[in-house]
Amino acid sequence: MNKITIDNQLELEVTNIHDQMLVGEKALSWDMQLLPDGSYSILAGGRSYRAMVERIDRDSKTMNLRIEGREYSVSIKEPLDQLLQKMGLNMSTSKKAESIKAPMPGLVLKIMVEAGQEIKKGDPVLILEAMKMENVFKAQSDARVKAIRIEERKAVEKGEVLIELE
Repeated sequence: MNKITIDNQLELEVTNIHDQMLVGEKALSWDMQLLPDGSYSILAGGRSYRAMVERIDRDSKTMNLRIEGREYSVSIKEPLDQLLQKMGLNMSTSKKAESIKAPMPGLVLKIMVEAGQEIKKGDPVLILEAMKMENVFKAQSDARVKAIRIEERKAVEKGEVLIELE
C-alpha cells in the first residue's frame, strides 16, 4: 500500500489490484492514456480528466500535476519508505552528494561557486562548453562545495572530477 499526500494536506492510502485501485476502502476503476501533446486522458469513477505532469523529482518521489487546469503537489511513500520513516531513517537526507564530473570533453567557461559554499538543489554550479553548446550544470541535491578541481578557460576530459561536494 502506498501513501499519497496531495498538497501536504490530504493523505490517501492507495493500493493497485489489476485494473482497479483501492483508495482507502473504496474501489476505483480507472484508465489512463498518453495523448500526442504529452498530457494524459484519465477515466476514473465515471468521469474524464485531462492531466499534465509539470515536474517530477524521482529522488524525493514528488511531482506537480495539473489536472483540469488546477495544479497539485503530490508525494508518494511506498511501503519501504514508510518502514524507513517508522525506523527514523530518511533516504532523501542520507544520500551522499556526488562529485560533479564532466560527461564529455569540453571547456570550462564559468565556475559559479566557491569552496565552502552551501548550494541548494537546482543551483547553477558551472558552465561547460562542449560540441559548440553551453551546458549549465546544476546541483542535483543540497550540498556544500568541498573543492573545485578545475579552472575557468581550461579544457577537461570525460569523467574528470570538476567539483567535489559533501
